[in-house]
Amino acid sequence: MIQCKRVYDDASKNDGYRILVDRLWPRGVRKADLAFDEWCKILTPSSELRKAFHGETIDFASFSDAYREELAQHEDEGRRIAALAAQQTVTLLYSAKNTGQNHALVLADWLRHLKIS
Repeated sequence: MIQCKRVYDDASKNDGYRILVDRLWPRGVRKADLAFDEWCKILTPSSELRKAFHGETIDFASFSDAYREELAQHEDEGRRIAALAAQQTVTLLYSAKNTGQNHALVLADWLRHLKIS
């Protein structure tokens, strides 16, 4: 199972394996204070794409399409995480304020649809 959660929310036993999926370290969070198992920068949106979305140069649909194109270049890493999620709960941690439209949701959906070899 794959789920998403803000880094600012309390950790829970139900989170399972916790992966930070932000390219930049979250503001206001000390590394010693964040409960996470790994920081996966390779599956985060490129700086250019992230800036375009946050600067409202592109809408969420365009961002999602472009991000999926970037993710397609990292399928091996995606399969690794998808395989983890097949064995245990994986929680993708993100810092975006918008809980309804963010890169972690796109990533989670992409991971759920990857074929695991």
